[in-house]
Amino acid sequence: MVRRPESPAQHKRGAGLARWALAPFQGLMRPLAQLSTTRLNLRLGLSADSLTAAVLILAAIADGGLRWPWALLTVALGLWVFSFIEYAAHRWLFHGRHTGPFKRGHGHHHLDPLGYDALPFFLPPLFMGALAGLFMLVLPADYALLLAGVVAAGYAAYGISHVLIHVHRFKSPRLQRWVAFHDEHHRHADKNFGVTSSLWDVILGTRYQPKARPASH
Repeated sequence: MVRRPESPAQHKRGAGLARWALAPFQGLMRPLAQLSTTRLNLRLGLSADSLTAAVLILAAIADGGLRWPWALLTVALGLWVFSFIEYAAHRWLFHGRHTGPFKRGHGHHHLDPLGYDALPFFLPPLFMGALAGLFMLVLPADYALLLAGVVAAGYAAYGISHVLIHVHRFKSPRLQRWVAFHDEHHRHADKNFGVTSSLWDVILGTRYQPKARPASH
């Protein structure tokens, strides 16, 4: 489905609503924006993401109530949930029309893929903790912690993968194809939103398809 461009009035109204929603946080925006471009923040974030995943999964195991068939199903569900969160955040938050600092920060990454642009290191762990709390509303505590832990592990893998895509030169043809998939996103920003997986790009029709070249005579 082709998205219709916004009219000037729609764009102005949407931008105004975004400014209104973010107004209470304006005092925090500048220091957080500065923090999110530093090497220290990137390194703290990668470490905090991995630690958060480990803590949640170990807490689930320590509870002692997990049963392996259901635990394996929970792991599979967690990976599936993460794959959609990764896609949705990239497409509708980082490339959204009126998402303020999220879109601007991600725009810096597109301008300089080797920069240190990343979410403030403490935000993803807070989100994962809140997610665990939400899961506990509908699941036993041990399975809620495991589900949130697997989502957090997926996010940690995403962070590490995204760094490697831009700084490492892989020799494996399969990994080279994986890197090329993301490189196409930097050339076509409305395509290939998945990083660890192309699953939702295939399902939702945003996988980049090169135009067929006319046959030469």
